Amino acid sequence: MRKNVLITGASSGLGEGMARLLAAQGHHLALTARRLDRLEALKDELTSQHPDIEVVVHALDVDDHDQVFTVFKQAIGDLGGLDRVIVNAGIGKGGRIGTGKFYANKQTAETNFVSALAQCEAAMEHFNERKAGHLVVISSMSAMRGLPSTLTTYAATKAAIAHLAEGIRMDLINRKDHDIKVTTLFPGYIESEMNAGVEGESRLMVDTETGCRAMVKAIDKEVAEAAVPPWPWSPLSQVMKHAPLRVLRRMV
Repeated sequence: MRKNVLITGASSGLGEGMARLLAAQGHHLALTARRLDRLEALKDELTSQHPDIEVVVHALDVDDHDQVFTVFKQAIGDLGGLDRVIVNAGIGKGGRIGTGKFYANKQTAETNFVSALAQCEAAMEHFNERKAGHLVVISSMSAMRGLPSTLTTYAATKAAIAHLAEGIRMDLINRKDHDIKVTTLFPGYIESEMNAGVEGESRLMVDTETGCRAMVKAIDKEVAEAAVPPWPWSPLSQVMKHAPLRVLRRMV
């Protein structure tokens, strides 16, 4: 079934990869990111390859929270409503706590959590009005536990948005008047601009297309939660949740 899908952070990485796969499935897309030139190029590519779909693009800095609500409303108007919103925009800055990197950590906390909250608010306002929709929140395997060094704040934000999504899902349990689904994805190491050049991840890294295919497969199923790709991240997620800190420290 054709859907109208909004993706934030769609100018590169996982957002761009998911956009290509969803376009191939025949979905109409609203793509947002700060780099409008990249979005325009992606729009031209997708509409050339899939002339039956509609693609609209909007410049959006998710840290401008008023703009989040404005752009979501514009996309709703452009496509005549949204069936799915993928909260994907995020950053990976940060430093070890107490080493003078507060402002980098603060920016990661604001973008990955507060700005994700704004996106969830804007999406759920629309879905509640329609009594239907699919909210997809992109967390990370880093959300399984607190992590050291440059990952400390990043991991905390990804845990926070996973809990945010779970809380939204819980709110919907006893309501009988809707068809709203909430999915949280926990990607493992998937090649993207964010992790380019990061050491120590190559052993388990998959290419962007493989990772995005696993993500879109889980999204299509509208599951509540999924580690992606499932192998090896589904079993590893259980190890990460329960391993002693000394063992976990050696893993990361």
